[in-house]
Amino acid sequence: MLLSLVLHTYSMRYVLPAAVMMGTAPTYVLAWGAWRLLSTLLPARFYRELDDRFYTIYQSMVLFFFERYTGVQIIIYGDLPKNKENVVYLSNHQCTVDWIIADMLAIRQNALGHVRYVLKDGLKWLPLYGWYFSQHGGIYVKRSARFNEKEMRNKLQAQVKAETPMYLVIFPEGTRYNPEMPKVIADSQLFADKEGLAVLKHVLTPRVKATHVAIDSMKNYLNAVYDVTVAYEGTVDHKGQRKVAPSMTEFLCKECPKVHIYLDRIELKDIPEEQMYMRRWLHERFEIKDKLLIEFYDAKDSKRRNKFPGKCVHSKLSLKKTLPSLLFLGGLTASMLLTESGRKLYVKTWIYGTLIGYLWVSVKA
Repeated sequence: MLLSLVLHTYSMRYVLPAAVMMGTAPTYVLAWGAWRLLSTLLPARFYRELDDRFYTIYQSMVLFFFERYTGVQIIIYGDLPKNKENVVYLSNHQCTVDWIIADMLAIRQNALGHVRYVLKDGLKWLPLYGWYFSQHGGIYVKRSARFNEKEMRNKLQAQVKAETPMYLVIFPEGTRYNPEMPKVIADSQLFADKEGLAVLKHVLTPRVKATHVAIDSMKNYLNAVYDVTVAYEGTVDHKGQRKVAPSMTEFLCKECPKVHIYLDRIELKDIPEEQMYMRRWLHERFEIKDKLLIEFYDAKDSKRRNKFPGKCVHSKLSLKKTLPSLLFLGGLTASMLLTESGRKLYVKTWIYGTLIGYLWVSVKA
């Protein structure tokens, strides 16, 4: 009985942050929607600038929970520029927390509002969030033969024309690396072998289409490409085998003590322009990732495990960057829920915001 209570209490540690993050979503969408309507009377740049500020507020609150609440240590290797840049961010993909890692780096460059994602098409149906991500500049793509290159290119060129600050996050593997899905890993390795590419152990064979379209569409606008490799400490079992990376729920339950982030900043001039050659370049970058992760997980010398080679910085995010957003959104939502009319508006925002979002993404599909 006591053990069950302890386990239940432990698992409930994610409830508070989840309730706050999801609970403030209608308030956020309502404020953003009002600005969206008002901005139709103003030059487009005013909408973009304030939308980026809105996004910064919400994601800063998210980072309060994922960094300050969990107490996770963020360890950064390589040279993360201090200033904002227009970049394409390429990372290995293991779990949903990978999205948050991009935010963790961006906020340290004061570029959190500029983060936009290339996402798999099914995520556009997320209530409220799916619609909003597309409004913020996110791009939904379908896999393989259904990938619409022209649509993605047009959206990115429109962003460039509007001079939208760009921190475009792409996961070239197309799906998560999951040790509990050996068939997916085996199929990826078999494909690489057939194509004459190096077989990778700790990452999947990357797909080049979205990366090529992004870099090619914005080649005269981008400052660099960030090649990011992420490893979550504590994802090895007692036999030394790699385990599944933490989900958002597990992360918020404080099951990940440290996150290791290795960043290479790559100049555009060092990246081939033609897709055929970029494909080879991208695979070579994932070979480098694989070697880093082999060192992290499998190094024969135990002292070399659970870290990447080279100098690192233990980066702690200032409370000033996150707590004000939590207090602002939390207070705004609480004040809304204190009145009957506010509660009705809150519920209607959830319902009608979701329905409008579904209608919007259906028309735009």
